[in-house]
Amino acid sequence: MSRIWRHDLAWAGFILLVAAFFGLMQEWLLVRQSWRGELPARIEQMRTQRREQEFQGVKTIDLARAYALFQAGQALFIDARPTEEYAELHVSKALSLTPSLLEQGEAEKLAGAAKDREIVVYCGQESCDLSLRVAEKLQALGYTRVAVFMGGFRAWDEAGYPADTSK
Repeated sequence: MSRIWRHDLAWAGFILLVAAFFGLMQEWLLVRQSWRGELPARIEQMRTQRREQEFQGVKTIDLARAYALFQAGQALFIDARPTEEYAELHVSKALSLTPSLLEQGEAEKLAGAAKDREIVVYCGQESCDLSLRVAEKLQALGYTRVAVFMGGFRAWDEAGYPADTSK
């Protein structure tokens, strides 16, 4: 190895160490939380705070309430997941309506649904925001009784509640 090459390599190593040092200093709180095993809880807290700000007017419900509405046949269920996931398995009798379909004007899937009908929107799991986005768009279209089942299809399926592949 030539002397110039070693000199350049030494400088590159030095710059890398300085960058790592300043990066650690800048994000020391996150590094410390990670070492303590507190990072997942912190990330969930941050996600919850962001959702509370971004989706202030959206009502949420739990698994028990969603299932009670399903059993009573009182609510229209809307699956906000990508259509491929919906096709694999979804809540029985649910409609597939993603945020992008709503943006493209596909709200006619709801034709005939009264604006005051109970609507339950869900997506894949609790960390998914697609259902919140769909609920927000439905409210903007004038639907007044929209709620998001935050547990998502994963919780529904794990509970053994009715699911199928028909459209």
